[in-house]
Amino acid sequence: MATKDPTAVERANLLNMAKLSIKGLIESALSFGRTLDSDYPPLQQFFVVMEHCLKHGLKVRKSFLSYNKTIWGPLELVEKLYPEAEEIGASVRDLPGLKTPLGRARAWLRLALMQKKMADYLRCLIIQRELLSEFYEYHALMMEEEGAVIVGLLVGLNVIDANLCVKGEDLDSQVGVIDFSMYLKNEEETGNKERNVQIAAILDQKNYVEELNRQLNSTVSSLHSRVDSLEKSNTKLIEELAIAKNNIIKLQEENHQLRSENELILMRTRQHLEVTKVDVETELQTYKHSRQGLDEMYNDARRQLRDESQLRQDVENELSVQVGMKHEIELAMKLLEKDIHEKQDTLIGLRQQLEEVKAINIEMYQKLQGSEDSLKEKNEIIARLEEKTNKITTAMRQLEQSDNDLLTQTRTIAVSLVKSAGSDPQDQYKLVKDISF
Repeated sequence: MATKDPTAVERANLLNMAKLSIKGLIESALSFGRTLDSDYPPLQQFFVVMEHCLKHGLKVRKSFLSYNKTIWGPLELVEKLYPEAEEIGASVRDLPGLKTPLGRARAWLRLALMQKKMADYLRCLIIQRELLSEFYEYHALMMEEEGAVIVGLLVGLNVIDANLCVKGEDLDSQVGVIDFSMYLKNEEETGNKERNVQIAAILDQKNYVEELNRQLNSTVSSLHSRVDSLEKSNTKLIEELAIAKNNIIKLQEENHQLRSENELILMRTRQHLEVTKVDVETELQTYKHSRQGLDEMYNDARRQLRDESQLRQDVENELSVQVGMKHEIELAMKLLEKDIHEKQDTLIGLRQQLEEVKAINIEMYQKLQGSEDSLKEKNEIIARLEEKTNKITTAMRQLEQSDNDLLTQTRTIAVSLVKSAGSDPQDQYKLVKDISF
């Protein structure tokens, strides 16, 4: 006959003890009919059984002074896996009377029972087998199926209301011994087997209904929150849609108004361009006529300047022949040279004025494309040109007058030279011929 695995027998015994302890606690609590306290014997035995279940297969951790084997390590791991367990962990660590890890673990079990969250906390713990392997051996109860069964049985404890005073209780030095006498059946209990089965069925149904009710409540609350958020978002979207419609209507009105304004501006611009085009053509014709007159004046002045230059050359040649003559002729020649220099300055000034006239003509041509305001400036420029033309005409007249004076002086000098040449008719005729030339 094959021998059974000792660890499997231990797990089966602990599972049976947990079943008996949880069942007896529920039955006695329902018959007791009020809130349980720390002195209630079935409740004390329940904590002892749970402590043995959690200690089964626990790895021994070495320290400097001794070997440490406690269940506080895996229970403390629940805080990382279940955020709602942070409050119970902080409460256990803040208790002043607890000095050992075992005392903290016992306080943690009592607080979890009062919160009716012991099954939830241990369920999230046994799911993480990789993390539990750091604290338990592979054959431990918490690593096998028996641990999941015990966690399922703990759900029935949610019907129990417990008020446990953890602060004043000495949890460090308690000795956890299972009292099997509480679970031995007597003859009366055997006779009431049918009643216990009915009570167990009722309790199971009650536990199922409460668990289902709790899940439905959480689902309803989540649905309410989603409905509220959807209503808020729907209201917000309706408001945004109304605002968008109003904005679209305003934009359409603005677009229509801008189109009408654009058409009006386009029509006015075309009219203004037609008027401006007619004005520019008129100004262009006027400029062409004025330029033609200025070109004729410029040609006349240039021809006169060429004639004056030829006359100057002739006078210089004539004066160079008479260099050897008397002092009076030299003085006359100096006066003539002085006049000629003045005429050169006058001619240079006339050339500069002609260049200014050309620059003004170019400037007028560039300003033909201007608006109506530039017409006044052009009229002023034309007035200045007429004034300069008058000045040029006056200067020309002065030059003619000076030429006449020069001829008069030359004739006078010639007469004096004829008189000084003597009474020879041939010499007089030759001298007058040279002077005339």
